[in-house]
Amino acid sequence: MSAHAGSLADSDKPGFFEELKLQRRDDHRYYHHSRINQSLHLFSATCFMTTYVLLFVNPGAAALLGWIFAMSSRQIGHFFFEPKSYDTVNHASHDHKEAIKVGYNLNRKRVLQSLWVASPLVLYLNPTLFGLLDAHVDRRGYIDHLGTVWLALGVGALLFRTVHLFFIRDLQTGLVWATKILTDPFNDFRIYRKSPLYLLRGERLDPMHHVHEGPGGH
Repeated sequence: MSAHAGSLADSDKPGFFEELKLQRRDDHRYYHHSRINQSLHLFSATCFMTTYVLLFVNPGAAALLGWIFAMSSRQIGHFFFEPKSYDTVNHASHDHKEAIKVGYNLNRKRVLQSLWVASPLVLYLNPTLFGLLDAHVDRRGYIDHLGTVWLALGVGALLFRTVHLFFIRDLQTGLVWATKILTDPFNDFRIYRKSPLYLLRGERLDPMHHVHEGPGGH
């Protein structure tokens, strides 16, 4: 998220890449205190980078890997390991951070995760998905169709929030957020690659010393 971008007047609005740095920095400092969460994001990033390669070979398999392993590990970190208490580093409550988040906050994620969990049952009960797909004839066909549905869900979720931000914020904020989401795996791998080592040393929470270094600091 970027609290900075949301509060700046249009005349003071940063450029595209500056806002991208701000969104990345705010996302890290507000939502990734837990070293467990960071380590899960490292695993998720590795899975997502693999899905990007698979998209050119087998889009359905890419969607299955992306949702089952990459997305699940990512959200487990947020839901179960990230502190929900008052954030003394950033002087912000959990409710405040949820209210100002640019992307999918926990409530929005619950809706998206519910659609993901429900889609296999919907596809099982309605093999053609209301006429959108050809009827599958075996288990392999069902899995292929499920991958297609999950791929569409992921793309749809990205496009929906991007366009939504066009209206509630502005065009640049939406495009920056979409760029951030698509490049998060590479950025997460870069900034969280040492998190498992810190965790093994007994450091459960990131001290966030770099928060005071300004945008881009880590």
